[in-house]
Amino acid sequence: MTLCIELPWPHRGLHPNSRTHWAVKAKHTKKARTDAAWLAKAAGAGKLKAVALDVTATFLPPDARRRDTDGMFSSIKAYLDGLADASGIDDSNFNLSIRRGDIVRNGLVRLEIEPRAA
Repeated sequence: MTLCIELPWPHRGLHPNSRTHWAVKAKHTKKARTDAAWLAKAAGAGKLKAVALDVTATFLPPDARRRDTDGMFSSIKAYLDGLADASGIDDSNFNLSIRRGDIVRNGLVRLEIEPRAA
């Protein structure tokens, strides 16, 4: 059973190279984590009966600018924390993979989640 969650493109304040004030970053982090948790629950990822999750993050950027992979990945940490909150599975038990997709209006991040049983 593969679950799919589509999340908005991360706020630029969540990028590790942003120079935002810590309080502003905290506000964006909290919103991203909460949004991810609610969307995960809505997609059926609430309190999964699994020991681990295979998570594939597909980045569909809003424009053709060059982006480094580690920056994109770091900017979705709050999304992964929200998924961990919703699923009840610690994110240390996530097996992560990253993909780049086509440009889409406003950009998005698609998380494909595959629970792994014991």
